[in-house]
Amino acid sequence: MLPQARELEKLLSLASGLRARAIKLTANPMPGLNKSLSMILRAMNSYYTNKIEGQHTMPAEIESALNNDYSINKDIAQKQRIARAHLLTEAWGEEHIAGTNWREVFSANLITNLHYQLYSHMDKVDRVTDNNEPVNEGQFRTRNVTVGIHMPPDAHYLSNFIERWIQAYSGVPDGDMALIGLACAHHRLAWIHPFNDGNGRVTRLHSHLLLHAMGLTNGLWSPMRGLARSHQEYYDRLHNADNLKNGDYDGRGALTEQGLVEWIRYFLNVCIDQVTFMEGMLNLTDFKSRLETLLVVEENKGISGIKKAALNPLHYIAITGPMERGEFKKMTGMAERSADRLLKALLDYKLLLSDSARGNVYMGVPLHSMQFLFPRLWPEAEINN
Repeated sequence: MLPQARELEKLLSLASGLRARAIKLTANPMPGLNKSLSMILRAMNSYYTNKIEGQHTMPAEIESALNNDYSINKDIAQKQRIARAHLLTEAWGEEHIAGTNWREVFSANLITNLHYQLYSHMDKVDRVTDNNEPVNEGQFRTRNVTVGIHMPPDAHYLSNFIERWIQAYSGVPDGDMALIGLACAHHRLAWIHPFNDGNGRVTRLHSHLLLHAMGLTNGLWSPMRGLARSHQEYYDRLHNADNLKNGDYDGRGALTEQGLVEWIRYFLNVCIDQVTFMEGMLNLTDFKSRLETLLVVEENKGISGIKKAALNPLHYIAITGPMERGEFKKMTGMAERSADRLLKALLDYKLLLSDSARGNVYMGVPLHSMQFLFPRLWPEAEINN
Protein backbone atom coordinates (compact mmCIF):
# COMPACT_ATOMS: atom_id res chain seq x y z
CA MET A 1 0.00 0.00 0.00
CA LEU A 2 2.97 2.33 0.72
CA PRO A 3 6.72 2.14 0.02
CA GLN A 4 9.06 0.84 2.70
CA ALA A 5 11.17 3.26 4.72
CA ARG A 6 14.29 2.75 2.59
CA GLU A 7 12.42 4.09 -0.46
CA LEU A 8 10.84 7.07 1.25
CA GLU A 9 13.72 9.52 1.75
CA LYS A 10 13.89 10.88 -1.80
CA LEU A 11 10.12 10.76 -2.20
CA LEU A 12 9.63 12.75 1.01
CA SER A 13 12.05 15.38 -0.29
CA LEU A 14 9.95 15.75 -3.45
CA ALA A 15 6.74 15.90 -1.41
CA SER A 16 8.23 18.53 0.90
CA GLY A 17 9.20 20.73 -2.03
CA LEU A 18 5.74 20.39 -3.55
CA ARG A 19 3.97 21.20 -0.31
CA ALA A 20 6.10 24.28 0.42
CA ARG A 21 5.67 25.72 -3.07
CA ALA A 22 1.96 24.94 -3.21
CA ILE A 23 1.31 26.65 0.13
CA LYS A 24 3.21 29.72 -1.08
CA LEU A 25 1.24 29.76 -4.34
CA THR A 26 -2.14 29.56 -2.61
CA ALA A 27 -1.22 32.76 -0.75
CA ASN A 28 -0.66 34.46 -4.14
CA PRO A 29 -0.63 38.28 -4.27
CA MET A 30 -3.60 38.50 -6.65
CA PRO A 31 -6.63 37.20 -4.73
CA GLY A 32 -8.86 39.37 -6.91
CA LEU A 33 -8.19 36.93 -9.75
CA ASN A 34 -8.97 33.75 -7.84
CA LYS A 35 -12.73 33.59 -8.49
CA SER A 36 -12.52 34.02 -12.26
CA LEU A 37 -9.34 32.02 -12.66
CA SER A 38 -10.69 29.06 -10.72
CA MET A 39 -13.79 29.04 -12.96
CA ILE A 40 -11.77 28.85 -16.17
CA LEU A 41 -9.41 26.29 -14.64
CA ARG A 42 -12.38 24.04 -13.92
CA ALA A 43 -13.19 24.14 -17.62
CA MET A 44 -9.54 23.43 -18.39
CA ASN A 45 -9.48 20.49 -15.95
CA SER A 46 -12.57 19.11 -17.65
CA TYR A 47 -10.92 19.44 -21.04
CA TYR A 48 -7.75 17.68 -19.94
CA THR A 49 -9.27 14.83 -17.95
CA ASN A 50 -11.54 14.05 -20.89
CA LYS A 51 -8.61 14.36 -23.30
CA ILE A 52 -6.95 11.51 -21.39
CA GLU A 53 -10.06 9.46 -22.18
CA GLY A 54 -10.07 10.58 -25.83
CA GLN A 55 -13.38 12.42 -25.40
CA HIS A 56 -12.42 16.08 -25.28
CA THR A 57 -14.04 18.96 -27.12
CA MET A 58 -12.77 22.44 -27.89
CA PRO A 59 -12.67 25.07 -25.11
CA ALA A 60 -15.19 27.35 -26.83
CA GLU A 61 -17.57 24.39 -27.12
CA ILE A 62 -17.25 23.77 -23.38
CA GLU A 63 -18.11 27.43 -22.79
CA SER A 64 -21.16 27.06 -25.06
CA ALA A 65 -22.27 23.93 -23.19
CA LEU A 66 -22.29 25.88 -19.92
CA ASN A 67 -24.84 28.17 -21.59
CA ASN A 68 -26.85 25.11 -22.75
CA ASP A 69 -25.81 25.76 -26.33
CA TYR A 70 -24.93 22.41 -27.90
CA SER A 71 -23.63 21.53 -31.35
CA ILE A 72 -25.95 20.00 -33.94
CA ASN A 73 -23.21 17.40 -34.44
CA LYS A 74 -24.25 14.52 -32.14
CA ASP A 75 -20.67 13.44 -31.38
CA ILE A 76 -19.56 16.95 -30.44
CA ALA A 77 -22.74 17.53 -28.42
CA GLN A 78 -22.10 14.36 -26.43
CA LYS A 79 -18.54 15.47 -25.67
CA GLN A 80 -19.90 18.86 -24.64
CA ARG A 81 -22.26 17.17 -22.17
CA ILE A 82 -19.41 15.07 -20.77
CA ALA A 83 -17.22 18.16 -20.36
CA ARG A 84 -20.01 20.11 -18.64
CA ALA A 85 -20.70 17.16 -16.33
CA HIS A 86 -17.09 17.00 -15.17
CA LEU A 87 -16.94 20.74 -14.57
CA LEU A 88 -20.13 20.72 -12.50
CA THR A 89 -18.98 17.65 -10.56
CA GLU A 90 -15.66 19.28 -9.68
CA ALA A 91 -17.51 22.36 -8.42
CA TRP A 92 -19.89 20.15 -6.44
CA GLY A 93 -17.01 18.20 -4.93
CA GLU A 94 -15.14 21.30 -3.78
CA GLU A 95 -18.28 22.69 -2.17
CA HIS A 96 -19.14 19.31 -0.64
CA ILE A 97 -15.77 18.91 1.12
CA ALA A 98 -15.42 22.55 2.18
CA GLY A 99 -14.20 22.76 5.77
CA THR A 100 -13.54 19.03 6.09
CA ASN A 101 -10.28 17.35 6.99
CA TRP A 102 -8.54 15.69 4.04
CA ARG A 103 -8.89 12.32 5.76
CA GLU A 104 -12.67 12.55 5.31
CA VAL A 105 -12.16 12.66 1.53
CA PHE A 106 -11.30 8.97 1.82
CA SER A 107 -14.90 7.81 1.86
CA ALA A 108 -16.88 5.20 -0.05
CA ASN A 109 -19.84 7.59 -0.06
CA LEU A 110 -17.78 10.36 -1.62
CA ILE A 111 -16.42 8.06 -4.32
CA THR A 112 -19.88 6.81 -5.26
CA ASN A 113 -21.33 10.34 -5.04
CA LEU A 114 -18.66 11.65 -7.40
CA HIS A 115 -19.57 8.93 -9.85
CA TYR A 116 -23.28 9.66 -9.45
CA GLN A 117 -22.80 13.41 -9.86
CA LEU A 118 -20.67 12.93 -12.94
CA TYR A 119 -23.22 10.83 -14.80
CA SER A 120 -26.36 12.50 -13.47
CA HIS A 121 -25.39 15.62 -15.41
CA MET A 122 -25.31 13.64 -18.67
CA ASP A 123 -28.13 12.49 -20.90
CA LYS A 124 -29.35 8.90 -20.77
CA VAL A 125 -27.61 8.14 -24.05
CA ASP A 126 -24.27 9.09 -22.44
CA ARG A 127 -24.71 6.78 -19.47
CA VAL A 128 -23.55 3.59 -21.17
CA THR A 129 -20.18 1.86 -21.48
CA ASP A 130 -18.30 1.18 -24.69
CA ASN A 131 -20.02 -2.21 -24.67
CA ASN A 132 -23.41 -0.45 -24.56
CA GLU A 133 -24.05 -1.59 -20.99
CA PRO A 134 -25.53 0.74 -18.36
CA VAL A 135 -23.00 2.72 -16.32
CA ASN A 136 -25.15 2.36 -13.16
CA GLU A 137 -24.14 5.74 -11.82
CA GLY A 138 -23.14 5.80 -8.18
CA GLN A 139 -22.96 2.00 -7.91
CA PHE A 140 -19.99 -0.34 -7.75
CA ARG A 141 -19.73 -2.83 -10.60
CA THR A 142 -21.38 -6.20 -10.03
CA ARG A 143 -19.39 -8.25 -12.50
CA ASN A 144 -15.73 -9.02 -13.13
CA VAL A 145 -13.88 -7.10 -15.84
CA THR A 146 -10.53 -7.05 -17.62
CA VAL A 147 -8.79 -3.74 -18.36
CA GLY A 148 -6.10 -4.42 -20.94
CA ILE A 149 -4.05 -7.17 -19.30
CA HIS A 150 -5.10 -6.07 -15.82
CA MET A 151 -7.77 -8.05 -13.97
CA PRO A 152 -9.21 -5.83 -11.20
CA PRO A 153 -10.45 -7.43 -7.98
CA ASP A 154 -13.45 -9.72 -8.02
CA ALA A 155 -16.69 -7.71 -7.90
CA HIS A 156 -17.86 -9.65 -4.82
CA TYR A 157 -14.98 -8.21 -2.79
CA LEU A 158 -15.01 -4.59 -3.96
CA SER A 159 -16.37 -3.28 -0.66
CA ASN A 160 -13.53 -5.01 1.19
CA PHE A 161 -10.92 -3.51 -1.12
CA ILE A 162 -12.42 -0.02 -0.81
CA GLU A 163 -12.56 -0.37 2.98
CA ARG A 164 -8.88 -1.35 3.05
CA TRP A 165 -8.08 1.56 0.71
CA ILE A 166 -9.79 3.99 3.09
CA GLN A 167 -8.13 2.51 6.16
CA ALA A 168 -4.63 2.57 4.67
CA TYR A 169 -4.60 6.09 3.23
CA SER A 170 -6.77 8.02 5.66
CA GLY A 171 -4.38 6.86 8.38
CA VAL A 172 -1.23 8.30 6.79
CA PRO A 173 0.44 11.09 8.85
CA ASP A 174 -0.19 14.74 7.92
CA GLY A 175 2.30 16.72 5.87
CA ASP A 176 4.72 15.31 3.33
CA MET A 177 3.76 11.71 3.94
CA ALA A 178 0.13 12.53 3.17
CA LEU A 179 1.15 13.55 -0.37
CA ILE A 180 2.88 10.21 -0.88
CA GLY A 181 -0.27 8.52 0.40
CA LEU A 182 -2.32 10.58 -2.07
CA ALA A 183 -0.20 9.40 -5.01
CA CYS A 184 -0.47 5.79 -3.85
CA ALA A 185 -4.22 6.13 -3.36
CA HIS A 186 -4.60 7.39 -6.94
CA HIS A 187 -2.96 4.27 -8.31
CA ARG A 188 -4.75 1.89 -5.97
CA LEU A 189 -8.22 3.30 -6.72
CA ALA A 190 -7.56 2.99 -10.45
CA TRP A 191 -6.28 -0.56 -9.81
CA ILE A 192 -9.45 -1.51 -7.89
CA HIS A 193 -11.54 -0.18 -10.81
CA PRO A 194 -14.75 -0.02 -8.76
CA PHE A 195 -17.20 1.16 -11.45
CA ASN A 196 -18.43 -0.07 -14.82
CA ASP A 197 -17.14 3.11 -16.42
CA GLY A 198 -15.70 6.49 -15.41
CA ASN A 199 -12.99 5.09 -13.12
CA GLY A 200 -10.22 7.31 -14.47
CA ARG A 201 -12.30 10.48 -14.22
CA VAL A 202 -13.44 9.69 -10.67
CA THR A 203 -9.89 8.82 -9.58
CA ARG A 204 -8.50 12.08 -10.93
CA LEU A 205 -11.35 14.06 -9.37
CA HIS A 206 -10.65 12.38 -6.05
CA SER A 207 -6.96 13.31 -6.16
CA HIS A 208 -7.90 16.88 -7.12
CA LEU A 209 -10.26 17.09 -4.13
CA LEU A 210 -7.65 15.65 -1.78
CA LEU A 211 -5.13 18.33 -2.77
CA HIS A 212 -7.89 20.92 -2.36
CA ALA A 213 -8.80 19.62 1.11
CA MET A 214 -5.12 19.72 2.10
CA GLY A 215 -5.16 23.46 1.34
CA LEU A 216 -2.67 23.12 -1.51
CA THR A 217 -4.60 24.34 -4.58
CA ASN A 218 -7.09 27.16 -3.77
CA GLY A 219 -8.47 26.63 -7.27
CA LEU A 220 -5.18 27.76 -8.87
CA TRP A 221 -3.79 24.47 -10.17
CA SER A 222 -4.58 20.79 -10.59
CA PRO A 223 -2.57 17.74 -11.66
CA MET A 224 -5.04 17.07 -14.50
CA ARG A 225 -3.26 19.38 -16.94
CA GLY A 226 0.09 17.72 -16.33
CA LEU A 227 -1.31 14.19 -16.45
CA ALA A 228 -2.95 14.90 -19.81
CA ARG A 229 0.15 16.55 -21.27
CA SER A 230 2.12 13.40 -20.46
CA HIS A 231 -0.78 10.98 -20.84
CA GLN A 232 1.24 8.12 -22.32
CA GLU A 233 3.66 8.23 -19.40
CA TYR A 234 0.66 8.54 -17.07
CA TYR A 235 -0.75 5.29 -18.45
CA ASP A 236 2.66 3.61 -18.48
CA ARG A 237 3.45 4.48 -14.86
CA LEU A 238 0.04 3.32 -13.69
CA HIS A 239 0.44 0.10 -15.68
CA ASN A 240 3.95 -0.56 -14.37
CA ALA A 241 2.76 -0.17 -10.79
CA ASP A 242 0.16 -2.89 -11.52
CA ASN A 243 2.86 -5.47 -12.18
CA LEU A 244 3.61 -8.35 -9.87
CA LYS A 245 6.68 -7.99 -7.66
CA ASN A 246 10.02 -8.78 -9.26
CA GLY A 247 11.82 -10.93 -6.69
CA ASP A 248 12.14 -10.89 -2.92
CA TYR A 249 13.59 -7.36 -2.80
CA ASP A 250 10.73 -5.71 -4.66
CA GLY A 251 8.47 -4.95 -1.73
CA ARG A 252 6.37 -6.82 0.78
CA GLY A 253 3.08 -7.26 -1.08
CA ALA A 254 1.98 -8.97 -4.26
CA LEU A 255 2.62 -5.93 -6.52
CA THR A 256 5.93 -4.33 -7.45
CA GLU A 257 7.21 -1.76 -4.97
CA GLN A 258 9.61 -0.27 -7.51
CA GLY A 259 6.77 0.30 -9.95
CA LEU A 260 4.82 2.08 -7.21
CA VAL A 261 7.86 4.23 -6.30
CA GLU A 262 8.30 5.28 -9.93
CA TRP A 263 4.60 6.14 -10.14
CA ILE A 264 4.79 8.28 -6.98
CA ARG A 265 7.86 10.11 -8.29
CA TYR A 266 6.12 10.78 -11.59
CA PHE A 267 2.92 12.03 -9.93
CA LEU A 268 4.73 14.37 -7.52
CA ASN A 269 6.86 15.79 -10.33
CA VAL A 270 3.72 16.45 -12.40
CA CYS A 271 2.27 18.40 -9.47
CA ILE A 272 5.51 20.35 -8.98
CA ASP A 273 5.55 21.27 -12.68
CA GLN A 274 1.99 22.62 -12.47
CA VAL A 275 2.72 24.69 -9.35
CA THR A 276 5.93 26.04 -10.90
CA PHE A 277 4.10 27.08 -14.05
CA MET A 278 1.41 28.93 -12.10
CA GLU A 279 4.04 30.69 -9.99
CA GLY A 280 5.25 32.37 -13.16
CA MET A 281 1.74 33.17 -14.33
CA LEU A 282 0.86 34.91 -11.05
CA ASN A 283 3.97 37.05 -10.76
CA LEU A 284 2.64 40.59 -10.21
CA THR A 285 5.02 42.43 -12.54
CA ASP A 286 4.84 39.90 -15.35
CA PHE A 287 1.05 39.75 -15.15
CA LYS A 288 0.76 43.52 -15.41
CA SER A 289 2.98 43.49 -18.48
CA ARG A 290 0.82 40.81 -20.14
CA LEU A 291 -2.35 42.71 -19.22
CA GLU A 292 -0.91 45.86 -20.78
CA THR A 293 -0.14 43.97 -24.00
CA LEU A 294 -3.75 42.76 -24.19
CA LEU A 295 -5.14 46.28 -23.70
CA VAL A 296 -2.78 47.81 -26.27
CA VAL A 297 -3.66 45.15 -28.85
CA GLU A 298 -7.39 45.74 -28.34
CA GLU A 299 -6.99 49.52 -28.43
CA ASN A 300 -5.03 49.30 -31.68
CA LYS A 301 -7.82 47.20 -33.21
CA GLY A 302 -10.22 50.01 -32.41
CA ILE A 303 -13.19 47.61 -32.37
CA SER A 304 -13.83 46.55 -28.79
CA GLY A 305 -13.68 50.03 -27.24
CA ILE A 306 -11.03 48.91 -24.74
CA LYS A 307 -8.28 51.40 -23.85
CA LYS A 308 -4.90 51.13 -22.17
CA ALA A 309 -6.29 53.53 -19.55
CA ALA A 310 -7.89 50.48 -17.92
CA LEU A 311 -4.48 49.02 -16.97
CA ASN A 312 -4.04 50.42 -13.48
CA PRO A 313 -7.59 49.84 -12.18
CA LEU A 314 -7.67 46.32 -13.66
CA HIS A 315 -4.33 45.45 -12.10
CA TYR A 316 -5.49 46.93 -8.81
CA ILE A 317 -8.67 44.82 -8.88
CA ALA A 318 -6.59 41.70 -9.59
CA ILE A 319 -4.62 42.43 -6.42
CA THR A 320 -7.37 43.64 -4.09
CA GLY A 321 -10.67 42.22 -5.35
CA PRO A 322 -14.06 43.79 -6.26
CA MET A 323 -14.38 47.56 -6.60
CA GLU A 324 -17.22 50.06 -6.88
CA ARG A 325 -17.90 51.13 -10.45
CA GLY A 326 -17.42 54.80 -9.67
CA GLU A 327 -14.05 54.17 -8.09
CA PHE A 328 -12.97 52.11 -11.10
CA LYS A 329 -13.89 54.94 -13.47
CA LYS A 330 -11.97 57.47 -11.38
CA MET A 331 -8.83 55.32 -11.53
CA THR A 332 -8.86 55.40 -15.34
CA GLY A 333 -8.30 59.18 -15.26
CA MET A 334 -10.79 59.59 -18.09
CA ALA A 335 -13.73 61.96 -18.43
CA GLU A 336 -17.05 60.62 -17.12
CA ARG A 337 -18.57 59.66 -20.47
CA SER A 338 -15.35 58.15 -21.77
CA ALA A 339 -14.96 56.17 -18.55
CA ASP A 340 -18.56 54.94 -18.87
CA ARG A 341 -17.85 53.69 -22.40
CA LEU A 342 -14.66 51.98 -21.27
CA LEU A 343 -16.44 50.30 -18.35
CA LYS A 344 -19.13 48.99 -20.70
CA ALA A 345 -16.51 47.74 -23.17
CA LEU A 346 -14.67 45.86 -20.42
CA LEU A 347 -17.93 44.28 -19.24
CA ASP A 348 -18.85 43.28 -22.80
CA TYR A 349 -15.38 41.79 -23.29
CA LYS A 350 -15.76 40.06 -19.89
CA LEU A 351 -12.48 41.42 -18.55
CA LEU A 352 -14.76 42.88 -15.92
CA LEU A 353 -17.61 40.94 -14.34
CA SER A 354 -20.43 41.95 -12.02
CA ASP A 355 -23.13 40.03 -10.21
CA SER A 356 -25.74 42.75 -10.82
CA ALA A 357 -26.44 45.70 -13.13
CA ARG A 358 -25.07 48.22 -10.64
CA GLY A 359 -22.95 46.00 -8.45
CA ASN A 360 -19.23 46.05 -7.81
CA VAL A 361 -16.97 44.87 -10.61
CA TYR A 362 -14.27 42.20 -10.40
CA MET A 363 -11.80 40.88 -12.92
CA GLY A 364 -12.73 38.20 -15.41
CA VAL A 365 -10.57 35.88 -17.49
CA PRO A 366 -12.44 35.31 -20.77
CA LEU A 367 -11.21 32.59 -23.11
CA HIS A 368 -10.18 35.12 -25.73
CA SER A 369 -7.80 36.77 -23.24
CA MET A 370 -5.90 33.58 -22.38
CA GLN A 371 -3.22 33.97 -25.04
CA PHE A 372 -2.23 37.27 -23.44
CA LEU A 373 -2.97 36.88 -19.74
CA PHE A 374 -2.01 33.23 -19.27
CA PRO A 375 -0.06 32.12 -22.35
CA ARG A 376 0.62 28.37 -22.66
CA LEU A 377 -1.63 27.57 -19.68
CA TRP A 378 -4.33 26.17 -21.98
CA PRO A 379 -2.84 26.30 -25.50
CA GLU A 380 -5.97 24.81 -27.08
CA ALA A 381 -7.95 27.84 -25.86
CA GLU A 382 -5.50 30.14 -27.65
CA ILE A 383 -5.74 28.21 -30.91
CA ASN A 384 -9.52 28.23 -30.76
CA ASN A 385 -9.67 31.96 -30.26
